[in-house]
Amino acid sequence: MRYVNRVARKSDPERKPALLAQIVDFLLDKPLSALTFRTLATGLGVSTYTLVYHFGTRSELVREIVVAVSERQDAVVAAIARESGDLAEHLDNLRRSWQLSLDERSQQLRRLEFEAATLESREHGHGRVSRGLFDRWLTTGIDALVGMGIQRDEASLEARIMVDTIYGLHYDLMVTNDADRVSAAFARVLDAYERQLAALIGESAGLRG
Repeated sequence: MRYVNRVARKSDPERKPALLAQIVDFLLDKPLSALTFRTLATGLGVSTYTLVYHFGTRSELVREIVVAVSERQDAVVAAIARESGDLAEHLDNLRRSWQLSLDERSQQLRRLEFEAATLESREHGHGRVSRGLFDRWLTTGIDALVGMGIQRDEASLEARIMVDTIYGLHYDLMVTNDADRVSAAFARVLDAYERQLAALIGESAGLRG
């Protein structure tokens, strides 16, 4: 009797990231709610086994998609986290973030992010990626304002107002596709935000004095 040694195939560590990038590109003009392994496999020309092997379940795949989509925000979040407590620097980072969000690909990625958040909100338990992304923006904003000398309770409120407003403006842009008017609204909001922060910085300085 002959015994045949079967050598397991080594997994390619670059295969999953490359496949995920293909999936995101495939979904740019498609609803995430209609996503199934079968339709995705057909669209990408791969087997459903390949998708299940790399992503497990549909819910896990959606989470991976949200993480991949959100990577475009990493540079801006990192820039805000590195701020030195200067208001002008903070406002410049927010303007840069807004400009980066205006190209067509960014708008499609934002749509996927919003849709994924809706899908995740139906799930029970913890581990919702969309909530983690929101909290990251909020925490980064709070820390930036505290770094300017603003009291933490005020910083928490102002950062939440700004994050919520920017999310709302992105929704407006997604629905209306009117970049000029939405950008004008963003500029108006940023002006009011600057005045409010300047006042709070002055109040905090007075309390310390």
